[in-house]
Amino acid sequence: MFKRFVERRAEEALSDTPVVLIVGPRRAGKTTLVREVGEPSRAYITLDDQTALEAAQSDPAGFIRGLDRATIDEIQRVPDLLLAIKKTVDEDYRPGRFLLTGSANVLTLPRIADSLAGRMETIQMLPLAQAEIEGRTPTFLERLFEGELKKADNAIVGGDLVRSVLLGGFPEAIARDSERRRQDWARSYLTSILTRDLRDIADVEKLTELPKFVRLLAEHSGQLVNYSQFGASINVSHKTGQRYVGLLEQVFLIATLQPWFTNALKRIVKTPKLHFLDSGLLASARGVTFDRVKADRGTLGALLESFVYSEVLKLMTASDLRLTPHHFRDRDMREVDIVLERDNGMVAGIEVKASATVRSSDFAGLRALAEACGDRFAFGVVLYDSAEVVPFGDGLAAAPISSLWG
Repeated sequence: MFKRFVERRAEEALSDTPVVLIVGPRRAGKTTLVREVGEPSRAYITLDDQTALEAAQSDPAGFIRGLDRATIDEIQRVPDLLLAIKKTVDEDYRPGRFLLTGSANVLTLPRIADSLAGRMETIQMLPLAQAEIEGRTPTFLERLFEGELKKADNAIVGGDLVRSVLLGGFPEAIARDSERRRQDWARSYLTSILTRDLRDIADVEKLTELPKFVRLLAEHSGQLVNYSQFGASINVSHKTGQRYVGLLEQVFLIATLQPWFTNALKRIVKTPKLHFLDSGLLASARGVTFDRVKADRGTLGALLESFVYSEVLKLMTASDLRLTPHHFRDRDMREVDIVLERDNGMVAGIEVKASATVRSSDFAGLRALAEACGDRFAFGVVLYDSAEVVPFGDGLAAAPISSLWG
């Protein structure tokens, strides 16, 4: 069994917070985690069980009444339980009373988010990070802000890197022996998300069109969001296209990365960027296989950028740094794939390259970001398919993609 980054955070939260909610995609390992943390005597209830689901739906307050030190799995299936939990927590504020999981982000429902403010800690749990798969303790983010990136131990390069990207991080996919069987799992997973999980959180009027919509989003992973284009693909409006993207974010299939900007620069693009949160699912949706990448390396670029973005999000859950991710692009098309801003205002940039060579021109976006940040710029790195760290001037370096977990 894999040791998960969020386990420590969950244990800490249970020690001082009445309600702890772990959210993330279905099959990422949330149930396994919550059955490991907290007291062994903690009651466990899953709302995937039809009897428990109907009992919770028919009488949320009665369902919660009498529960204490309880774990409730898949809370998004009955959001009204959160209002009942608020009431009982207000009457008895002891820490660790409820440990919840959700495969959809119920906090996007305004009355839910507002009702539990100050009473609940939310922890995001994504599929396995490479460091979790390899049993390593990552230090990449800390080293990035210190400007002290190091050569990766046992760096994964070339074909091995491609295999890791195509594999993704879902435990069940990783456990399958062949690429064909992993892609079969991914296709089944996507079908389940689009036909079952979305029904739990919203009425979707063009449910049969969603697979086509997701395939289009997959072709645009790593690119700027264009809601009108997305909606037109299934003959819906810009507004409906935007709503569908929001729903797919709620079930943690995709994420929109907001732009970084400063008032000092007027020529900055302020459009979000789209990413799939698992590169294995993205590969399946795009029909990308190892042989296809071997024949055309250009097919790896978008997958690799989303892979790195997801890895960074996972590392953030393991780090004590308080970071907000963005992307950067100016009107001169200088861009940085990932911009990380600390709560103290310091900024670091990450550019992703699928090649084994890096040129000075690859740092154009990072130099533009450094100029915009001034003294707030900590460091900039181009991650590439190699094992070596190469300095490229003050505050800039090329480093192995494997340094994310090496």
